[in-house]
Amino acid sequence: MLGFGCGAVGGLMVRGDAADQERTIARAIAAGVNYFDTAVQYGNGESEENLGRVLQRLKPADVVVGTKVRVPPGEAIADAVTMSLEGSLARLRLDQVDIFHLHNPITETEGGSALSVRQVLDEVVPAFERLRQQGKIRFLGITALGDTAALHQVIDAKAFDSAQAVYNMLNPSAAEELPANYPAQDYGRLFDHTEGAGVGVVGIRVLAGGALSGSTERHPIAGPAPEPIGSAMRYDADVDRARRLLPLVKEGFASTLTEAATRFALSHPAMGTILVGMATPQQFEDALAAVQKGPLPRAALDRLSALRQGFSGEVR
Repeated sequence: MLGFGCGAVGGLMVRGDAADQERTIARAIAAGVNYFDTAVQYGNGESEENLGRVLQRLKPADVVVGTKVRVPPGEAIADAVTMSLEGSLARLRLDQVDIFHLHNPITETEGGSALSVRQVLDEVVPAFERLRQQGKIRFLGITALGDTAALHQVIDAKAFDSAQAVYNMLNPSAAEELPANYPAQDYGRLFDHTEGAGVGVVGIRVLAGGALSGSTERHPIAGPAPEPIGSAMRYDADVDRARRLLPLVKEGFASTLTEAATRFALSHPAMGTILVGMATPQQFEDALAAVQKGPLPRAALDRLSALRQGFSGEVR
């Protein structure tokens, strides 16, 4: 259930010490973690390079590697997809990647970095399928960011095997109805669509980019506070809301907010794997310990719902 996030927010696989990278990945594999998630955007290829180096050295069996492509605006989609994958395979030192996720936001109409539903279904999917037929990828995926209706359309088309979905204690809308005037993007029970289409779910932003630690402090190698996704307009607003969930800790449901957030993400049956980014080996140990405690109990989920009621009507 716990995946290894190799992103730039945590920073271990982008700016971390090489020995820490190898030690933490070896520990993860020994603990049963077998999904490693990276992207060319993470450190402009540094994450892929470092993950490839460590995996080649360790040579583990049965490891699943996922990476991503973000098609630049104005470029021919098929060519951009192919070139991006070739670069990723070289950096990862692999002949095939297990999951290849589209990293662009998906909207009704294209614009900026976003691709339209039609572009995704009519151009991205055929390009991915060609690469699958060539044996260079096993499964097709999307990062489920963009307009909610557009994401539903793409998932319902059953063209993809995997969706990386935002799901955390500040925004549970992929699974449940939000209260009126709730300050977050409403993903419209996205998990109903993934279940109906037989699409696997990888949970992302389960710690809201670090905000669900309840602290604005960041480790020296961590990335700067990220732009919130699916929640508040400002990171400090997410941190403030996270602190208002501290009764979960004070009442004994979890030892820390981070533990509560990690276990919350595991609490929905649609969740196949959750990604937790990290800056240090200890942060991996903390995530592993939280996962080993299992999903939050029903009483904790009910308490969390009550605490979130206070967010309604706030300015995002």
